Amino acid sequence: MENVQVKTSPAVESTFNKYPDSIRKKILTLRSIILEAANEIEEVTHLEETLKWGEPSYVTKYGSTIRVDWKKKTPEQYAMYFTCTTELVPTFKRLYSDVFEFEGNRAIVFQIDDHVPKVVLKRCISAALMYHKVKQLPMLGL
Repeated sequence: MENVQVKTSPAVESTFNKYPDSIRKKILTLRSIILEAANEIEEVTHLEETLKWGEPSYVTKYGSTIRVDWKKKTPEQYAMYFTCTTELVPTFKRLYSDVFEFEGNRAIVFQIDDHVPKVVLKRCISAALMYHKVKQLPMLGL
């Protein structure tokens, strides 16, 4: 059962349509995992899908922004970005360095042919969507 109301900016769909077909499918998979994670969190009732820095972005009342994107300069990868001033990616690195590839303190990076570990990724997404409620917990409650 879906309990989250998603408020989507029309510009987001336009951005999805600008990605090459093979990449669009990957980015939309990340989007669906974000929506699925949001729907599994009782406290999340609204999710805003908008553009930040020209990238599809997701934010909740208690959360830190999550962005997804692919860049032409790194055509073999795409990523899920988190606010670099949070403890999100440093915590994910401590817990999941054997699962994910990271870019600094700001992103989980996927290679085009990677299998996306959905269960673990949803834990990361949930921590971001509830960041302001979990940031004081050891390892963000993960």
